[in-house]
Amino acid sequence: MISPLRRSAALVLSGVRPRARGRRRIEERPMTKTIVEPHRPQVGHCDLDGEDEGAPRGADGAPCREKIVGGEDPEFRFPERASRHATAATCYAPGRSPLRSAIVWASGNKWAAGAAAFLLCMYGMALFAGFFAPYGMNQTHYKAPADYRYHHPMRPRVLDQEGGLHWPPFVYGTKPLGSPDRGYAEDRTVRHKLKLFARGEPYSLFFGLLEWDRHLIGVEEPGKVFLLGTDKLGRDLLSRIIYGSRISLSVGLLGIAITFCLGLAIGATSGLLGGYPDSILMRLSEVVMSLPGLYLVVALAGVLPPELSSDTRYLLIVVILSLVGWAGPARVIRGMVLSIRENDYVLAAKAVGAGTPRIVLHHVIPNTMSYIIVAATISVPYYILGEVSLSFLGVGVMEPQASWGLMLSDAQSVTALREFTWLLLPGAFLFLVVMSFNILGDGLRDALDPRARGTRAL
Repeated sequence: MISPLRRSAALVLSGVRPRARGRRRIEERPMTKTIVEPHRPQVGHCDLDGEDEGAPRGADGAPCREKIVGGEDPEFRFPERASRHATAATCYAPGRSPLRSAIVWASGNKWAAGAAAFLLCMYGMALFAGFFAPYGMNQTHYKAPADYRYHHPMRPRVLDQEGGLHWPPFVYGTKPLGSPDRGYAEDRTVRHKLKLFARGEPYSLFFGLLEWDRHLIGVEEPGKVFLLGTDKLGRDLLSRIIYGSRISLSVGLLGIAITFCLGLAIGATSGLLGGYPDSILMRLSEVVMSLPGLYLVVALAGVLPPELSSDTRYLLIVVILSLVGWAGPARVIRGMVLSIRENDYVLAAKAVGAGTPRIVLHHVIPNTMSYIIVAATISVPYYILGEVSLSFLGVGVMEPQASWGLMLSDAQSVTALREFTWLLLPGAFLFLVVMSFNILGDGLRDALDPRARGTRAL
């Protein structure tokens, strides 16, 4: 007769777990493990929002299929325990990278998707500024006999003063009330119909490869349409805002590219090498971080020669902003590399003879991309606001170029704020762009952080 102790040992060695109920009986129960698999290829987070609260579900509401296989972890013997554990995991479709899966997941966030759509529209408008702008960037409208300086915004109408319906929309003509400072009055006897693809001032597309004179909206000469008003030189404010977006929006992308390339190179080098290089690079980053950023940028921009062209000044401003902002990302990436280099796959790569460049390209950089994407998206407003601040203070982009900060500098006087409030409209576009970048960065952060997604689902 086999003793109970020897029988239990034999069952354990054979992969069958004994379970005793009291002292009378030993029940043989195979050890099982529950693995959650997606019901169909679908990217999303497995949550419990569905008809069956015990079954995990994907982002589309489809239940995840459970399969029982052999295993050694007793924690997963019960399906309900495994389902609850699956809510902290991420279901990725086969063949999709985590970044692509996160983007698909983030597209379900209405705020992040709306912010991304708005930013795409703004960058598309900046890319084809000549087409979307009714007039040229420096086209003035103040020469005799017409003087349109500080003209108020015109309102498109479909109903005339007698209640008649008109299509396409039109704007009334205007006539000055003496000097431009006194304003303008509508001349309701003159109507200018708005036209799509109207002819206007010629402009170039695709870096001068194509010349065209069609604009999205306009009126026939000698009529004028100023949907957002004009400035002190009679230049259309809407056209200046669209042309100015090319500088104010591109400075963020160029600055982020330079900053995070520097931060990634310095942080990865410091984390991998360690020792004296790590100490020297980190002390240098601490020195840069201790300097007052705004004052340093203003001082560096102030020493630029005044005879520099606007394009050269613009590029130098981007470089100055990047040199001030690389220290923060470098320190964060260095901390991530210190953790990554101790992982098993990095040690295995070193064991098989992989060099440092290969380890950096194939193991370090891919594991820091989630932070880089989120931090870069959230940091873009810093560079946009930096350029706006410099141009507002008079040490950034200069006339005749257009940028949102330079346009806001025209509204510094009390008279302009009281009489010509439409000069503050570039600030409204700036506010919308900065908020959109912050909302998009928040959505990407939630999408690329599995812990945040698991917390949201729970």
